[in-house]
Amino acid sequence: MTRIFIDGQAGTTGLELSGRLAAREDISLISIAEHERKNTQTRQEHLQEADLAILCLPDEAAQESVLLAAGRTRILDASTAHRTHPQWTYGLPELSPEQRSHIAGAQFVSNPGCYPQGFTLLVRPLIDAGLLDAHTALRTHAVSGYSGGGRQMIERFDAFDEGEKDTFNSQTYALALQHKHVAEMWTYSKTATQPLFSPMVANFYKGMMVYVPLFIRSELKGAGLSDIHSVYAERYADEPFIELFDLDSQAMLNEGCLTPTAVNDSNQMQLMIFGNADQVMLTARYDNLGKGAAGAAVQNLNIMLGIKETTGL
Repeated sequence: MTRIFIDGQAGTTGLELSGRLAAREDISLISIAEHERKNTQTRQEHLQEADLAILCLPDEAAQESVLLAAGRTRILDASTAHRTHPQWTYGLPELSPEQRSHIAGAQFVSNPGCYPQGFTLLVRPLIDAGLLDAHTALRTHAVSGYSGGGRQMIERFDAFDEGEKDTFNSQTYALALQHKHVAEMWTYSKTATQPLFSPMVANFYKGMMVYVPLFIRSELKGAGLSDIHSVYAERYADEPFIELFDLDSQAMLNEGCLTPTAVNDSNQMQLMIFGNADQVMLTARYDNLGKGAAGAAVQNLNIMLGIKETTGL
């Protein structure tokens, strides 16, 4: 039985992870008393006695935990702190055919951010296949449920009265175009230019969509919707958590509209291609707390432990 310590188990992702792992018979969760959660010595003891530690902490605290573990424990970090660190393995199994083997043998794995997963898995296959020039300046837009903002944002949205819910139904943020996920998107999508990222938080708890708009003639070398679909179909053919819709499918729509919450409480990511002869909208839909956070962590944990990847998912 593998001993797992979740450092930061009282946070949004930590609670989600604890719930997902509690019933597993192959895992023994090391618990920490609430009054000891910020006790450095107690955390150090738990970090070093665990076989694998999952960090669900702010960046500085995550960096501290790595030092406290002193190299004795394998670490899966759900913070932003190590996502582009050259000595850490990026925990996105679908990134490339080789990524799973890198994750399986790694001492340190950084769990991916929610927004970058959709962007990267939409863009990178097209660059690798030569349909999209890496130097193309890309735009990406996204909407997420408010749980993506952590405890403080959850409390703020939950406290809104009816009038405020109308006023703050959706909010665009990171308007200085310096969102902390941009570096991650840039690094792993293989784009040569920093993408312009415009995120929005909306008044629903969880669920998200990421969009990448492109012009076919000027940005896709004339490749059409079917060419894009063929690249995705080949790249993700054997991926258990990636679902690619047919071009003419209406199954993803509700009366012609697309809702961001349709795959909540799952580890699925749905990829969709919309457009016409001139323009295309690449779209990814998934649960920001599932595939976007805790689900991705469980998936990485399974790979690191050498067990069936879909266990518990």
